[in-house]
Parts: sequence; C-alpha cells; structure tokens
Amino acid sequence: MKRDRWAVAAGVLVLGVLGALPGCGVEDRTVRDEEPGGPARASECAGRVPGRDLHESLASVSSRAQRHPDVFTGLSVDEGARTADVYRVPSAAFDADVCSAAGKGVTLRLYDTDVNRRDLDALAARVSADMNRWDGTFELREVGVDERGWVHVGVDDPRAARDVLVAEFGGEHLRVVEVGEASAD
Repeated sequence: MKRDRWAVAAGVLVLGVLGALPGCGVEDRTVRDEEPGGPARASECAGRVPGRDLHESLASVSSRAQRHPDVFTGLSVDEGARTADVYRVPSAAFDADVCSAAGKGVTLRLYDTDVNRRDLDALAARVSADMNRWDGTFELREVGVDERGWVHVGVDDPRAARDVLVAEFGGEHLRVVEVGEASAD
C-alpha cells in the first residue's frame, strides 16, 4: 500500500476552513495497537460531515488542530485508505473538535504523545542553530520534526553524536540517525 505522509506544521496554509454541520456527531472507538517506534493509538473516529472529501476534511482538521497549540503534535495522511493519523497530547476537547471536522468516509486515528508541535519546533530550532558547533566530533546533516512526537537528527556518526546531543538537549524527544552526504545527482 502506498502511504503518503504530509507533516502539518503550525504555519501550514489551510486550503479552506469549513465549519462542522449541525448533527454531525463523532463515533469513537478505543483501539490499542503499537506502531514500531511510535506512540500508541488511543482511539479513532469516523467522519460524518456529508459532502466533505478527504482534502477538505484535512484542511478543516488542520485548521481546528491549530486552535489547540498546547495539544496538537502533528498529522500524517494515508490517501489510499482515506485516513489521517493525528498525534496529540490527550485531550477530549481537542478530539471532539477535530473529529467533528472530518467528512463522511474519512477516518481519524488519534495517537497519544507527550509533547506538542510548538515545543518540538523550538527544540528543532535549537539543534539547528548549533549546526556547525559539532564539527570535528560529528557532522550534523539534517534536523526536522516528526509528527509522531520527536525531532529527527541526521548525522554522519550516530554513536559519536547521540551522547553529545542528549547531554546538550535531552534525549526524550530526539531520534539520532545516520544520514549519508547529500549529492547533486
């Protein structure tokens, strides 16, 4: 199955904002499955807004998620399955808000995290600001936020980098991995 992931940051341009229609309830089921290396899925909801396709649903869900900066972590999409994985610090108000924005036939899978996107963006900015600081110890090649609740740090030598980066920034929300050199190919 082809899986397209769209990371949605706080500054994403929302294609359109559509309000929830009256009478559009949320069907909630508790689910437990663990994605390797990721947060546990807490629940899912089936969209009920008639006439709202996947892209309209995502625009509305994204817009509503931005109203909850202390809770929202990120969003990824599986277009083929018409689902969106929503990562957030657990919040009943957030869940109700974003679930009421999904169109009929769209499923939102809600995952628990312990950090919001704003804090992850700040951590990524701190790590990026020190890009050349580590020269001679390791080469910092890329830094980015993963919507599942961590900052991805790509380096040439993870063994050398991990302890240094964890000592400087804490290890709770860092994932240090090996990344090859960029090429012009």
